[in-house]
Amino acid sequence: MANAIETLIRSTVAKGVESLGAFNRKRMDVDDSPFLTGIHAPMKEEAEITDLPVTGTIPPELDGRYLRIGPNPTDPDPAGYHWFTGDGMVHGLRLRDGKALWYRNRWIRSEAVAKARGVETAPGPRHNFDTVNTNIVGIAGRTWALVEAGSYPVELSDDLDGQRFNPFDGTLDGSFAAHPHYDPLTGENHAICYDARIQNEIRHVVIDPSGRVVRELSIPVKHGPMIHDCALTQRYVIVLDLPVTFSMKALIAGHSFPYRWNPDHHGRVGLLPRNGAAEDIVWCDVDPCYAFHPANAYDREDGKVVLDLCVYDSMFNEGAQGPDTLSRGLERWVIDPADRSVAATTIDASPQEFPRPDERRCGQQHRYVFAMALPEERKDEFLGATGLYRHDLETGERQVHDFGAGRYPGEFVFVPRSGDSAEGDGWLMGLVIDLARERTDLVILDAMAFEGAPVAAVHLPHRVPPGFHGNWIPSSRD
Repeated sequence: MANAIETLIRSTVAKGVESLGAFNRKRMDVDDSPFLTGIHAPMKEEAEITDLPVTGTIPPELDGRYLRIGPNPTDPDPAGYHWFTGDGMVHGLRLRDGKALWYRNRWIRSEAVAKARGVETAPGPRHNFDTVNTNIVGIAGRTWALVEAGSYPVELSDDLDGQRFNPFDGTLDGSFAAHPHYDPLTGENHAICYDARIQNEIRHVVIDPSGRVVRELSIPVKHGPMIHDCALTQRYVIVLDLPVTFSMKALIAGHSFPYRWNPDHHGRVGLLPRNGAAEDIVWCDVDPCYAFHPANAYDREDGKVVLDLCVYDSMFNEGAQGPDTLSRGLERWVIDPADRSVAATTIDASPQEFPRPDERRCGQQHRYVFAMALPEERKDEFLGATGLYRHDLETGERQVHDFGAGRYPGEFVFVPRSGDSAEGDGWLMGLVIDLARERTDLVILDAMAFEGAPVAAVHLPHRVPPGFHGNWIPSSRD
């Protein structure tokens, strides 16, 4: 970890550079951002709606909250705006006894949001910045909103009104990540974390079953790589050190998202033994590419590691306001620590994102992957396809659930029918935007009857802008 003097110097330099960037942002030529208009136009108010109308039947086993988070700027300014940097907003739906009891949306009360809306900021310590907009998860029986690159997590109450910036009760020293991975066999969460102000270090963070950080391992890197996600096996944490890195040029020019494609950054995949030191990582070269999200990974008996993930040839190569290249589909990488090689094969070449497994199989061999379809040609607003995919990796079959013209799904999460049901036996749920009607449904699918009609749809009377990640958080009876 950086010592106190290094931290002070970096903080002082960073504040000066950020001030210069803010000055230059005011001088930028302004065009309408595709991530501030149309399907992405932000909501203007918080709401609470009770006794929501439902088509079909919500499975009575579903007792909990579906929570989704994403960017929703309070005072949108197209100058320098990037989809990844908007103020965070949480959307939640409470399901119980076959009913949709409520919907609520709440901004994460950062200093900027509080100033814009005239409300109190969420209490708690800050780390670098306090815009939190990327993922929302349950850890140790508590609900956490997450972002990468600097901020501490925000702990949320069940009704979303209670918010507190909380470094896991003081046990986290540095930044956290958007994607911790829960190991159902150990009860631990593992994450690879980076800090936008520290370009020569990333960290492996482990949270024990009680919700306390028990490991923060410093790992040396170059250029400040953007490591959005990682993967887990029973032996390793998989580190994706790929050629999207911090760009001082972009920051000084006024861009709010200072990461760009870097052809000079050597792409590699690291196999970090779960309790190993940084020098124990087995680094394996990989051809230049980028991946936001792995689906899952596992160890093979022959010592090799299997990693399934969605891959791009490049990313942020044109300074776009969001992802700027087409996904080349879902791939399988077989990583051989013996000869430090990565062999890639294509599972499905159709553009897709947000791959999710039955997460009871995290770190173990898996059969199913569910993913959101993307358009077959590049679109400035990134989204625009109307379907989901269900990949059966055992048979090679791909099934498609199409929601129909003008209906756009986001990420869907798998919810098992019971704790001991077979892999893939359960439901998929997520938000689907009906753009023509400016409305949104929470749709529940039977994962084993994937192409059939939805089991249920909970209807919201407004459009929820596309966000990033959502999860189902089960609860005990109120």
